[in-house]
Amino acid sequence: MTTPSPDGDAEMLERVLLEGRAMMRRLRDARALVHDVTGRAENPDRTVRAVADGRGEIVELHLDPRVMRLDREALGRQVTAVLRAAQRDAEAGTRAIMDAALAETAQVPAPLDERFVRDRVERIARDLL
Repeated sequence: MTTPSPDGDAEMLERVLLEGRAMMRRLRDARALVHDVTGRAENPDRTVRAVADGRGEIVELHLDPRVMRLDREALGRQVTAVLRAAQRDAEAGTRAIMDAALAETAQVPAPLDERFVRDRVERIARDLL
């Protein structure tokens, strides 16, 4: 890869700075969207319902009085299954937001590496001679 002419360095650095700022803004926006994610689930007869937030924490659990007819093990299995389903739903929402944000930021400019800097110094030295 050849290094571009030094004449465009200021413009290139300005573009890299602007793209970096835009990328950070998109990631902050994604974080705000994740904060609003909720995952919801319920069992087939709607006697157990749960809501999880974007981090997967359970924020709501509703047990209809009819579930008290179940034995402890059956109730435990249903509650556990609904909680896990709500967390998976929240995780899917969070993953979709983060995947979209990462896709938008995939074109991050390559960092200036040692070769670029060395080539730039050599070009400037040749131009001075």
